Amino acid sequence: MISNALFLDLHPGTETIQEMVTEGLSKVQKTLPPKLFYDERGSELFDQICELEEYYPTRTELAILRDNMPAILGALGQSVVLVEYGSGSSTKTQLLLENLKGLIAYVPIDISREHLAQSALQIERTFPNLNVLPVCADYSQNINLSEAIAPDSHAVAYFPGSSIGNFEREHAVSFLQRVHDTVGQGGGLLIGVDLVKDEAILERAYNDTSGTTARFNLNMLSHINHRLGSQIDILGFKHRAIYNMDMARIEMYLVANKRHSITIGDHTFRIQEGESILTEYSHKYTLPDFKELAKEARFAVEKVWVDSESLFSIQYLSAF
Repeated sequence: MISNALFLDLHPGTETIQEMVTEGLSKVQKTLPPKLFYDERGSELFDQICELEEYYPTRTELAILRDNMPAILGALGQSVVLVEYGSGSSTKTQLLLENLKGLIAYVPIDISREHLAQSALQIERTFPNLNVLPVCADYSQNINLSEAIAPDSHAVAYFPGSSIGNFEREHAVSFLQRVHDTVGQGGGLLIGVDLVKDEAILERAYNDTSGTTARFNLNMLSHINHRLGSQIDILGFKHRAIYNMDMARIEMYLVANKRHSITIGDHTFRIQEGESILTEYSHKYTLPDFKELAKEARFAVEKVWVDSESLFSIQYLSAF
């Protein structure tokens, strides 16, 4: 187990989850936030999704990393404190950790406390000389790294995958502004950005034939039941994912197979048969669109690496 002295727990709590669920189910279009995907089981299921043939982002991003590692390392520079948001199993990060010279520390951040502890411990075992400082937090919390960043070092945040697409535009800008505050002026951000592409490729990626994404989506209800003591009938819902071409985003829903009555604290919510709960957006970007979004958060796009089919991009941004 990671030493308590090296584990910063910002305590994303049960009360906050109850407020999020209550607020989301009170809307006309009922919603649940994507952060509720990631209990221990949800994190395991997402790792499985990343191995699926239909799910192109992970293998494409890994290929971009491997094919462009010298240039990426050059952009990151020396004496780096690497801060990973949504660290998960840190698979992609190991490629960076294996190659980054003079790395000062690795700071994995994840909302799933158990999964974070396990993955951080694995990194410690793989890189015994690396200073690992795990932080249990969600993206809405401010994270102060002043004690981890020495005067002669600089912070580089790492946000792999297509997670930036989970935010609506204004929230994406707000998140990037918090990252900016964490790394500070002169810091950097290495980020995965999924690109606009053929609708059929996108819909296959979020409706895999093995049903893993469906189990991942439905597990959110199990997580809520476990954390809040609610009794949502999980089998009474099914997974649906569609591509909204006008908004350039995948929309993922839980759709009721029958009428439901869900009690959360003092609130009871009626859900009709066929009614949907929105659980995730996954926005896709053109390169110019993302450049404009980054600029709003005081980041400049310095480098862009794209695969040969233009499915996905890795971008290095500098904080100004």
